[in-house]
Amino acid sequence: MATPAPRNPPVTHDATAHQLTDVVTRLRRALRTSIRTEYPWEALPMAQIELMQALSDQSPARVGDLAARQRLSTSTVSGLIGQLMTAGLVVRGTRPDDRRVAVVELTEAGRLQLADWQAAHQRRIGAALERLEDDEQEAVAAALPALAKLVEYLFAGSGLSDAEDAGGASRAKGDT
Repeated sequence: MATPAPRNPPVTHDATAHQLTDVVTRLRRALRTSIRTEYPWEALPMAQIELMQALSDQSPARVGDLAARQRLSTSTVSGLIGQLMTAGLVVRGTRPDDRRVAVVELTEAGRLQLADWQAAHQRRIGAALERLEDDEQEAVAAALPALAKLVEYLFAGSGLSDAEDAGGASRAKGDT
């Protein structure tokens, strides 16, 4: 009687979630570290970058709306906005249709710095992708639609829609 060929153990969601969490955490850390190699002057904290990305995707915006989208307290977002204003990256104003409503938006300097930051990340990731074997590059590309869907499910589970995410899922799909 022939013994059946050993099968790979089934992939468990817990193991995959653990591994994906680890990889995403290390990827974010590697990007934050490597950006400072290319731009040593870059000292904006991720919270400020994410706020600038949100403003880039949906601007002008009220501080309370930004806080809800970023899952931060209004006072935290106000503090971040103050720091970004001091750096000349955002400006406070009023909504044209209701001058009682205070809003913030990126300045031209803010848009340029964000574009530089995003381009630097794309160059770093592109250079790293080029070092992968062809089949590994194809595996990464093939995983992107599923990862984008995962982002959508995570936001849906948090009560945010893709639109309220202020573009995060579109960034996950490769728009960064």
